[in-house]
Amino acid sequence: MPEPQARAEAALRDGFGRPLRDLRISVTDRCNFRCPYCMPAEVFGERYAFLPKPEILRFEEIERLAGLFAELGARKLRITGGEPLLRADLPRLIERLAPLPGIEDLALTTNGYLLADRAAELRSAGLRRITVSLDSLDDAVFGRLNGRSLSVQRVLDGIEAAQRAGLAPIKINTVVVGGVNDQELVSLARHFRGTGHVLRLIEFMDVGTRNEWRRERVVPAQAMLERIDAEFPLEPLEPTMRGEVARRYRYRDGAGEIGIIASVTQPFCGDCTRARLSADGHLFTCLFGTVGVDLKTPLRSGASDDELRERLQAVWRGRRDRYSEERGDAGSASSQRVEMYRIGG
Repeated sequence: MPEPQARAEAALRDGFGRPLRDLRISVTDRCNFRCPYCMPAEVFGERYAFLPKPEILRFEEIERLAGLFAELGARKLRITGGEPLLRADLPRLIERLAPLPGIEDLALTTNGYLLADRAAELRSAGLRRITVSLDSLDDAVFGRLNGRSLSVQRVLDGIEAAQRAGLAPIKINTVVVGGVNDQELVSLARHFRGTGHVLRLIEFMDVGTRNEWRRERVVPAQAMLERIDAEFPLEPLEPTMRGEVARRYRYRDGAGEIGIIASVTQPFCGDCTRARLSADGHLFTCLFGTVGVDLKTPLRSGASDDELRERLQAVWRGRRDRYSEERGDAGSASSQRVEMYRIGG
């Protein structure tokens, strides 16, 4: 007879038959950037009230929940924020998560500004991969997009440090906003070709409610592909696993690959296997979710593992999110969405 947890994992599917495979864990709602598509400076000023420390999940609480998610089928963990490198003693959390039974991949997404001094320590703690958000190689554009006039060189130094530390292959995520940084597609491709890093171009999405998203500012995936292919010929690659968000292409000359994430023009809700845990312990089942399910209160009120596991199963089995598909259905998508800085990208 299979163990009860194994049976639960085998049966755990949401309302559209999608399994639970990925958990994204936000460790802080704070960030040192003020990117206009996530935390615009005019909203998140110096006096903005972020979560007080007692409201944020402790490392042992994150470890416990991550272990339960792994029992229910999660195989990949990704640490996010805010900016996760602002969380004190982050390598201690990595050390707790890396050996969890069932976890096959442990990664982190960062803006890279603090990475040069932390990469080796994170790798030693057990981090396996890293994704760096980088929206421009031009200092003026980069400064505009990070909202703090910070230089891109420090991020590039962080990428080099991560490569030296063995956090490879490194993914470079670029949110492409029409009229802002879309003219850099070819230069970004040229810069990262042949490095072993994977550039991933992301359509500008209406995550949250404060980024002034407009459809006309979305550069469609097909247009991105055509621009790069005209300079560096590409050919498609097959997905490596179910739920892979990026459509992958390789350079025909063997200089590596790129990915394009087309949540707006080519929604991939049908294969979404991701759950998201906010820094204050709320479970969201969609990047465009509205209200999360509180896990922190039962966790701190003495709930057993069985009780928490049953709560997680109930949430996932009741999941019917497909926001990106609904976005195109004449206004049927919700206008009240969780802000990206709370649950990561």
